[in-house]
Amino acid sequence: MDGFGGEAKITRRSDNHHPSVWGDHFLAYANLLGANEWEEKEHKDLKEGVRKMLVISPSKSLQKLELINTIQLLGVSYHFEHEIEESLSEICNGYEEWIGEFGESDLHVVALSFRLLRQQGYYVSSDVFRKFTDDQGDYKTALVNDTHGLLSLYEAAQFIVHDEEILDEAINFSTTHLNLLLPKLSNSLSMQVSCALKYPINKTIARVATRKYMWNIDATENLASYTKLYYTALLHFYNEVEKELEKENKSFRVNFAISEMKKLVRAYFQEAKWYHGNTVPKMEEEYMKNGIQTSTIPTLATASWLGMDDEATKEAFEWITTEPPILVASSNIARLLNDIVSHEREIERGDVASSIDCYMNEHDATKEESYMEIRKIVENNWKDLNRGCLKPTTVPRVLLMPILNLCRTSEFYYKDGDAYTFSKNNLKDVISMVLVDPIEV
Repeated sequence: MDGFGGEAKITRRSDNHHPSVWGDHFLAYANLLGANEWEEKEHKDLKEGVRKMLVISPSKSLQKLELINTIQLLGVSYHFEHEIEESLSEICNGYEEWIGEFGESDLHVVALSFRLLRQQGYYVSSDVFRKFTDDQGDYKTALVNDTHGLLSLYEAAQFIVHDEEILDEAINFSTTHLNLLLPKLSNSLSMQVSCALKYPINKTIARVATRKYMWNIDATENLASYTKLYYTALLHFYNEVEKELEKENKSFRVNFAISEMKKLVRAYFQEAKWYHGNTVPKMEEEYMKNGIQTSTIPTLATASWLGMDDEATKEAFEWITTEPPILVASSNIARLLNDIVSHEREIERGDVASSIDCYMNEHDATKEESYMEIRKIVENNWKDLNRGCLKPTTVPRVLLMPILNLCRTSEFYYKDGDAYTFSKNNLKDVISMVLVDPIEV
């Protein structure tokens, strides 16, 4: 109190904090109730796939190390704690003897295994790096251009404990030479190195590291020029559509379209493995199952729903991802019709075995016999397709029409040859008739 009986004025110290840069964004944050049934199934399938990869990967192999490293950097290692612990425990047993098998060119393998084990809580000796030093204890000059090895050494050395001079030297050596290499690196690798030098894995918030690790548009630098153009255009397309659909709370549709595109790419990759392995797949269990995706019908049909009205609900998108009979029938027709008209050309240029080859191989049939049987299969699938379009239908008929029309398009393309590939014939005239010179109303 002051001398006149009033309360003393208290002046509180202030640091002049500015208002929150987020406003009420996080106050208004709506907590998600969880993934839908389709997302949960996809997540479960992905987890089981990764778990299987972890189990079947050879123990004490670079493949196993890289897989564990990727899982951890993606921030999903909590799903596979048991498998990772089991794998690293096995690697730790007899670690130094195993490491001794690698030569001086395997700095990346030694450093990566060292870091993963220290990260998991295993004490392994830093003496494993002595093979990369000279008689004076300095790291060998032959390592100065090994970007990946230096980066792995730098990350490993961040797990240093007391009295490990060899790791002190590793930090100095790797930091110096990584900085010298920066101007010579591609943009994506340069970004990776710069980020690591500033935020090494052991000193970074896991979620932040994950976000930085994710391969956004900059990843195109590692793609072939023709793929880079397509990939960039595809990303722009999905981004633009998502922005438009956000206005109507329909942006969830884009995730379904992206998921189908991923399935298509995986199916193409499977074909590539068959081709390079000189393998003729089994007709029904392998080729036709994979052919549902390579027909492109699921990808195109799902993409065609993006701009649909309210009929294209989340439940409808979940339905189409299950590969319902009508979608399978349409896909089979498109796949087989293409195989028939392109078979001769693909044999000449050297391509993956088609349904014709698969049928000939399994049934010891001639080419002509195979053509006849494949056409019968096409007609049977048309019966399935027609039945699927009859009421009552699982989803509104307007959503079925793209599936039907895509199949009709295939019939048109491949009626008298491969008009899709060689479009200077009848197809060009038809497109001109419909789009270039339409009927005036």
